[in-house]
Amino acid sequence: MAEQRIGIIMHGVTGRMGYNQHLVRSILAIRDQGGITLRNGDRLVVDPIIVGRDRDKIEALAKKHNIARWGTDLDAALANPDDTIFFDAGTTLMRAGLLEKALAAGKNVYCEKPTSDDLEIAVNLAKTARASGLKHGVVQDKLFLPGLMKIKMLRDSGFFGKILSVRGEFGYWVFEGDWQKAQRPSWNYRKNDGGGIILDMLCHWRYVMDNLFGEVQAVSCLGATHIPQRVDEKGNTFNCDTDDAAYATFELEGGVIAQINSSWTTRVRRDDLVTFHVDGTHGSAVAGLHKCWTQHRVNTPKPVWNPDQPQTMNFFNDWEEVPDNWPADNGFKAQWEMFLRHVAEDAPWEYGLEAGAKGVQLAELGLKSWEERRWLDVPKLEF
Repeated sequence: MAEQRIGIIMHGVTGRMGYNQHLVRSILAIRDQGGITLRNGDRLVVDPIIVGRDRDKIEALAKKHNIARWGTDLDAALANPDDTIFFDAGTTLMRAGLLEKALAAGKNVYCEKPTSDDLEIAVNLAKTARASGLKHGVVQDKLFLPGLMKIKMLRDSGFFGKILSVRGEFGYWVFEGDWQKAQRPSWNYRKNDGGGIILDMLCHWRYVMDNLFGEVQAVSCLGATHIPQRVDEKGNTFNCDTDDAAYATFELEGGVIAQINSSWTTRVRRDDLVTFHVDGTHGSAVAGLHKCWTQHRVNTPKPVWNPDQPQTMNFFNDWEEVPDNWPADNGFKAQWEMFLRHVAEDAPWEYGLEAGAKGVQLAELGLKSWEERRWLDVPKLEF
C-alpha cells in the first residue's frame, strides 16, 4: 500500500463554519485517522495549509492543532504546485473572485455555499470551472445528515408511495446580543456583508428538494426582518437591514408541494433544530438531523374531530423510529472524503459549482418573489 499526499489550501477557517466543520471535524479528523483508502489500496493523506489575513489567529490555530503549514499570503500559497486543492469558507462576497483566482492557478476548488449573492456571477463561475477541466464542488452537507439519509432510504425503498407534500421547519432563537450574547455572527443581519436568511437557507433547500423530493419548478416566498436592531460582537447596536425569517412554498417536479419556514426568531418546540415531514400515499416520515420516525398507512390512526373534549389520542405514540443500521459520520467530513476521492481517483461526484449556482438562483428568485409578492417559475440554468 503506497501513500499519496494531497495538499489543500484552506481559506476562511477562522470563522465558525470554516473552523468547526471544515478544519477540525473534517480535514483534521481525516488527518488524524490516517487519511482515506483509495480504490487501489493506496492511502491518501491530507496536508493542509491554512491561510488568512489575521496572522495571529492563523498562527494560533496552527499551533493549537499541530498544523505545520500556515500563512497570510494567499497568492504565494496558490503559486505552490504541490498543493492541488483550494477551499474557501470566507465571506460570500469574496468567494467567486477567490475561486476564479484559484482556478486560474490550476487548483481544484471546493467551497461553502452560497457561491455568490449574484446569479450571473455564480453561473459564470460554474462555466469557468467546467471549461478549466479541473475538479470543483460546493458543500451540500444536509444531504449527508443521518436523518435525511434515512428519508432517502425510505424514498428509494418505495415506502412513501407517491410523495404528496413536504413540510420543513428550520431555525431557533438567535439572541439579540444585548442581554445574552448572540450565537450567530452579526454579519448575518447586514445585507452589504452577504447576510440574510433567504440567501443562506434557500441555497440549502434547493439541493435538499432537488435530490430527495423532486426538482424545484416554482417558488413563492415571504421574507421578514422581525428584529430591527441587534448588538454586534463589539457591543455596538446596529440596524438590521436584511431578512431574519423566510416563509416559502415550492412546487416540485411530479406535483409535490413543499413548505419550508426558516427563522432565526423562533423558539423550538419540535424534535430538532430542523425537521422535515414527508407525506405520501403509503406512508409518512418525520426526520431531524439524526433521527427519523415513520408511520405506514396500515398503522395510521383514525382520529375524529371533536373540539368539545380534550384530545385522548397521543399521536406521537403512533410513530416508529427508523433504526441506525449504518454508521453515520460527520456530514461535512463525508462530503470532503467524496471530493478528495473525486480529485485523487476521479470517483463519482454530483456536487459541482453548477449545483451552487442553482442554490443562488432559488435564493435570488425567493428575494424577487418577496419583493414582487407573487409566484415565480424556476427556469433551467444553462452552463
